[in-house]
Amino acid sequence: MKHLAVFAFVMSVTPGPNNLMLMASGANFGLWRSVPHMLGIGLGFVFMAILLGLGLMQVFELVPAALIILKVAAALYMAFLAYKIATAAPPKAQQAKGTPMRFYQAVLFQWVNPKAIGMAISAMSLYAVDQSVASVLLVGLVFGCVNLPSVSLWAILGVQMQRVLTNPTRMRIFNGGMALLLLLSVIPVLRAEL
Repeated sequence: MKHLAVFAFVMSVTPGPNNLMLMASGANFGLWRSVPHMLGIGLGFVFMAILLGLGLMQVFELVPAALIILKVAAALYMAFLAYKIATAAPPKAQQAKGTPMRFYQAVLFQWVNPKAIGMAISAMSLYAVDQSVASVLLVGLVFGCVNLPSVSLWAILGVQMQRVLTNPTRMRIFNGGMALLLLLSVIPVLRAEL
């Protein structure tokens, strides 16, 4: 459970489409106007993860080797994501016009967000190993508890973007730390289950 919480935190707090959009929303619309966007990400991801987890259980029952293949693919994807995070350039501030993303838009965005889909599949293949409904719901619950506070940090960072995230040294340190945590959160699970 501790490894799952670390995995959920690192996956939720590292840069990706959701977090970068929240940072821009915080910078352009402020924290309170970004709350529907944050809630849509948090609840939308949990809903998507549970649905994917329940579907994956059937695949794993039909083809047991698919679980091992998916774990290896997930670990490779996480290594690639860690590399991309570690080498990411600081985001540029952009002035957004219009309104912040609405709750339902953020929920629907999870279904086209490659990082969110990869997170859900990886989490379910690594941590819902017994393929039970209870383990799928546990993964969803842990992500639900960790995701909203984690993504909220990006909206708060957006509010402070000019002072905090435009400094390349700080961004490199942050990205390097997140990449390392991402790799470390996957290694114990792979070592124990493969």
